[in-house]
Amino acid sequence: MQHFGKISIDRQSLENRITSLFEIQYPIIQAGMIWSSGWKLASAVSNAGGLGLIGAGSMHPEVLVEHIKQCKQATERPFGVNLPLLYPDIQKHVDNIIQLQVPIVFTSAGNPKTWTKTLKENGIKVVHVVSSAKFAFKSQEAGVDAVVAEGFEAGGHNGREETTTMCLIPSVRKAIDIPLIAAGGIATGRSMLAAMILGAEGVQIGSRFVCTPEASSHINFKNKIIDAEEGQTELVLKRLTPVRLLKNEFYNQVKVAEDHCISDEDLNLLLGRGRAKMGMFDGDLTEGELEIGQVSSIIRQIMPAADIVKEIWTEFDSVLKTISGLT
Repeated sequence: MQHFGKISIDRQSLENRITSLFEIQYPIIQAGMIWSSGWKLASAVSNAGGLGLIGAGSMHPEVLVEHIKQCKQATERPFGVNLPLLYPDIQKHVDNIIQLQVPIVFTSAGNPKTWTKTLKENGIKVVHVVSSAKFAFKSQEAGVDAVVAEGFEAGGHNGREETTTMCLIPSVRKAIDIPLIAAGGIATGRSMLAAMILGAEGVQIGSRFVCTPEASSHINFKNKIIDAEEGQTELVLKRLTPVRLLKNEFYNQVKVAEDHCISDEDLNLLLGRGRAKMGMFDGDLTEGELEIGQVSSIIRQIMPAADIVKEIWTEFDSVLKTISGLT
């Protein structure tokens, strides 16, 4: 048994505050991404020893209920739901999550004070996603069990601060005492180890898990990610809700609109409705919104979720042994 900081490693698993909190083998959490994270992906990651999350942001209440039920049938291990707090049917989602006894909820895009107490009173562990040390501290005050600190590199909706993961994690670690999960730009065992050296106790990974057979994202989107090179994503729409997009014709239209300083009303009109579904779920690579992280430039194949978890852990363990002088 080797001790790495506050981590206890026996080569087949890892014991720290995150693995203990969620009762999982590895501190590897699959992000709850819209149009990609249904029950198939969540259960596959949980069965592999990580923590799988169902992405509720793209689901109507009755759809989320079905995914939770299917996930319970597909795994006996813990799983959770990612719940954007700005969702219009949030009360229905919360009621269903409580009724179906989902053990873990990751909240985002809103004030954690709103629902944390309600969820915890019903025996649910709550984690909140933040992009700054300030909001990490506020989340701790709100009573969450852990925090995800998401850096500028991450795909999808992002913080306006544009703080990179390498700068964000040490800052958040100093600000809070509760368990910390790093997100943004993490897709390998090496990057997982780097995040944990900086002060994280687990990692949340999104982009890598989009490129899996179990992800509900369209094969066109998956192949587009595999072909992506450095510099082919950008954080845009900062005046509305910042989001990192893979560059395509829709991205070009957004950039032209922003460069010409069109009004927020006209910008919303350009966005319309259903752009994310059009791109990521329906596979329209021209007019659809393609949300993915910077780390897409190193993703080169579609792999089963279980193989990704195994590969990340194996590399983490190997690199740790090397830097510890145990090889």
